[in-house]
Amino acid sequence: MKQALHLKIGQHLTMTPQLQQAIRLLQLSTLDLQQEIQQALDSNPLLEVSDEESDAAEGHVGETYEDKETAALSSNSETSDSLSDDTAADNDWNESIPEDLPTDSNWEDTFQAQGSGTGPATEGDWPNQDNDTREDTLQDHLIWQLNLTPMSEQDYMVAEAIIDATDADGYLRSDPAELLEQFQAQQPELFMEADEDEILAVLHRVQQFDPPGVAARDLSECLCIQIKQLPDAIEWREQAIRLCREFLPLLGSHDYKTLMRKMRLNDVELDNVINLIRSLNPKPGALISSTQSEYVIPDVMVRKIHDEWIVSLNPDIAPKLRINSQYADLIRRADSSADNTYLKNHLQEARWFLKSLLSRNDTLLKVATEIVERQRDFLDTGDEAMKPMVLHDIAEAVSMHESTISRVTTQKFIHTPRGIFELKYFFSSQVNTADGEGASSTAIRALIKKLISAENTAKPLSDNKIAQLLKEQGINVARRTVAKYREALSIPPSNERKRLL
Repeated sequence: MKQALHLKIGQHLTMTPQLQQAIRLLQLSTLDLQQEIQQALDSNPLLEVSDEESDAAEGHVGETYEDKETAALSSNSETSDSLSDDTAADNDWNESIPEDLPTDSNWEDTFQAQGSGTGPATEGDWPNQDNDTREDTLQDHLIWQLNLTPMSEQDYMVAEAIIDATDADGYLRSDPAELLEQFQAQQPELFMEADEDEILAVLHRVQQFDPPGVAARDLSECLCIQIKQLPDAIEWREQAIRLCREFLPLLGSHDYKTLMRKMRLNDVELDNVINLIRSLNPKPGALISSTQSEYVIPDVMVRKIHDEWIVSLNPDIAPKLRINSQYADLIRRADSSADNTYLKNHLQEARWFLKSLLSRNDTLLKVATEIVERQRDFLDTGDEAMKPMVLHDIAEAVSMHESTISRVTTQKFIHTPRGIFELKYFFSSQVNTADGEGASSTAIRALIKKLISAENTAKPLSDNKIAQLLKEQGINVARRTVAKYREALSIPPSNERKRLL
């Protein structure tokens, strides 16, 4: 092969560190962005949090690239004034302190006026239990009740084992015979003469704990325990207990005709019994084992002002940053010392970081504004007016790549009068309609939910019937598409939605 030199002209995209940083910040969620900003503040001395009120306004991040000398001077003057005021207050405090204190006096008695008051509460002012944010589990709740129940040491050990074997839903997942074998193997001196009836006796005591129905071995026992704890004056109480004990599978399969025949009840009476059972909780442990709420901080705010939807960034999602003017003034252009080079490098990194933040905010605001502009009908009327939209539509409107739109809309939330939604929520596929315009899958799901909510519970709508009703409205969807959307809405099929009345 002969070697030769050739000239070739071409174009290619170079991923500079600045571009990589901008892309990385663009796809971060609010929480990750706050952590990224905190890491930048910890590692770069040229960055600081802006305390100026003017920087708190949206869109003024760019003013932090260069700090004006007048702003620095005014800031220093305000600081000196505040220091002088603090010094005067300290002098007043010192003058109020007596030179000699009685030997039997307390500090609180002498400085009650100075210590009482108006200052903010510190961490030590609160009781220790208020600082404990740990939520009690179902086992903690049951153990607390067990400690208040008088019983022997042997029964206490059995009750503790029953509580440990109870899952988060409140059901006992170990058989009493298995518990007895474990106790006889581990502590034969206490349980060698014990029998299963003693285990069941302790189990029945635990089943009287709060929440009602806890430590049941199956759904039938759980419902019966709850019904037995109801007052005797409750109507249809005995019939409900009998149904839960003997005919619960028939109720699960909605075989109402067989239920009426075997229980010798008419449709009205059976409906009253079923309504009583529906008022019970099939998962009693869920009342105690509730997960801690997770809160979402929206990135974008949408408000309607004078019949116009106004889009703005949430100013509280991240602190406002600026260049530290004191360190920036120490940089000398012609100096190549190690300290000066260190400051120069961090100054350049700080400017890149601020520019990336500004680019992220501009892109997020531009994309959110275009989404709101296209989904005005949704904001005005609801899910049924959602228009079909894909990433390509927004990318073409804002002259960006689809990958950029995908990064912007992932884990970014928008606060609207209808609630808080992820920006991805507004993107949905298109289903053909009779007029040729197309309908959003979100709008179709909303229509299916509306039709089912208005149906006759005695004769619920089948998936095929729903598809026919949608076709009458100009939306052509197949039966299996309706079934898919119905399952996505967690709506049971028609045979499970059937009611007596």
